[in-house]
Amino acid sequence: ISVHPDQRVTVKAPAGTQLEIIRKKVWKRASWIRKARREFELYLPKQPERRYISGEAHRYLGRQYRLKAIQGVEDSVKCLRGHFWVTTSDDPHPDKVKKLLESWYRTKAKRVFSERLELCHKKFTRHKIQKTAFSIRKMKTRWGSYSPAGRITLNLELIKTPKDCIDYVIVHELCHIVEPHHGNRFWRLINSFIPDYEKRRTRLNMFADV
Repeated sequence: ISVHPDQRVTVKAPAGTQLEIIRKKVWKRASWIRKARREFELYLPKQPERRYISGEAHRYLGRQYRLKAIQGVEDSVKCLRGHFWVTTSDDPHPDKVKKLLESWYRTKAKRVFSERLELCHKKFTRHKIQKTAFSIRKMKTRWGSYSPAGRITLNLELIKTPKDCIDYVIVHELCHIVEPHHGNRFWRLINSFIPDYEKRRTRLNMFADV
């Protein structure tokens, strides 16, 4: 029985298994299925659409900054004094502002995620897992994922959340190396590294909505 990030539930059984036996197995795991679906629901980023115009609020590492889009000599993005200053060499059209700001976010994400992954990996010393490569991309339904090939993918939007939330997502994915499924052992493992993980997860989703 598997619960997927989009909240689908799939059941696999040997060919010829009686349907009634499958139903009983599913009902027996009903509580776990509901819990897993709730976990994935909390794990969905819900960042509203941005228009990329001056005065709009954008976030970086949990702090809110006001966007100032202006025309200047060259393209640039600066984060200072409570503002994102996005300068374009031509008319500051929202599409251009969005492109520049997302490029800035990606540059910062590479550095910050690398630093946080290095720190979080040290927590797993006794599990003797190898250092894990990571990639960054925008995802609609998850903050992060771990592939069987041994690679972590982090949502670019995560750079807008506080570092303790970033650590939670990274530890969550690293735990999948030890425990692939979201069972009781998985959550006990997370709790051993981050005792306040539920609070961090709740905070993470609060930031997803602003």
